[in-house]
Amino acid sequence: MAKRVTLRDIAEELSLTVSGVSKALSNHPGISLSTKQRVKEVVERLNYRPNKIAASLQSGQTKIIGVIIPSADKSFFGSIVFGMENIINQNGYSMLLYQSHELPENEIKGIDTFIQSSVDGIIATMGKQTINYQHYLEVKKRNIPLVLFDTVNENIPVPTVTLDNYKGGLIATEHLIHNGYKRIAYISGLKHISIFNERLRGYLDALKKHHIAIDQDLIIYGKNTIKSGTECMEKLLQLHPAPDAVVAVEDFTALGAIKALKAQKYRIPEDVGVVGFSNEGFSEHISPSLTTINQKTVEMGEEASRLLFKMGNKANPYEGDPDKIVIEPLLIVRESSCR
Repeated sequence: MAKRVTLRDIAEELSLTVSGVSKALSNHPGISLSTKQRVKEVVERLNYRPNKIAASLQSGQTKIIGVIIPSADKSFFGSIVFGMENIINQNGYSMLLYQSHELPENEIKGIDTFIQSSVDGIIATMGKQTINYQHYLEVKKRNIPLVLFDTVNENIPVPTVTLDNYKGGLIATEHLIHNGYKRIAYISGLKHISIFNERLRGYLDALKKHHIAIDQDLIIYGKNTIKSGTECMEKLLQLHPAPDAVVAVEDFTALGAIKALKAQKYRIPEDVGVVGFSNEGFSEHISPSLTTINQKTVEMGEEASRLLFKMGNKANPYEGDPDKIVIEPLLIVRESSCR
């Protein structure tokens, strides 16, 4: 392995002190332009790269932000990370990304990795299986800036960026009502996840608002998977009468519901209308294209990063009440719901 070029190597080549080379690289006003130019030429010729670990020991900052997401496979999280990266890069920082794969033990391991790596801040969304949140309280206890987004817990007193999930469930259901559907089912997610409960609450209030009787048989709980969406839809289709529309807790569940409907020769949207949630990348490309709720993911990522840097600019990052940003959902109307 080739020997790493150091500041000392550059200093010896130019007969300068290590301090002098360091000041030249940081554009110190006490170093002449000619010396700065000489240092620049040698740096380029020797392909010198700064030692970030040494620099962080001197400054007390690593210039790294840790980010935890369940999975990069879903375009929902990919576009959130894209938004975060915009702001993180603009502030001269780098991102360290960790995927929990919805496993609490991985989430805990990720937080521990970030703490051991001395990151300057952490942005995270809680996994669907996470019930114990002591690892997040440990981050706060260490005074490391922490921002939670999307799936959060109100018992963790840190800044958050969330969607108005209640309004999302409301407008998704009202859209179906306005298109003439009357027996609207709802496929929800895990009962202990607050964002799923809020979407369900929006569905229920939309029915009440339009004087449609609530039928508990039309509400079914599943998981955020295609398989679960298929199984839930198959159960709903056994009802008499069967539903003429369904709101799914997210797009993968909706895709599963569409597969079940097609397998039983139901026409979409003529026989059954379908609305998803999240505006995943595939939703506009399937047939029929899926009506869904856009969660403005890039904006969510940008806002989470801004909150983190706002915390970092304080002497005490947790001074005062934590900021709570709520993103407005947007209905994206496509073929699956307009008969």
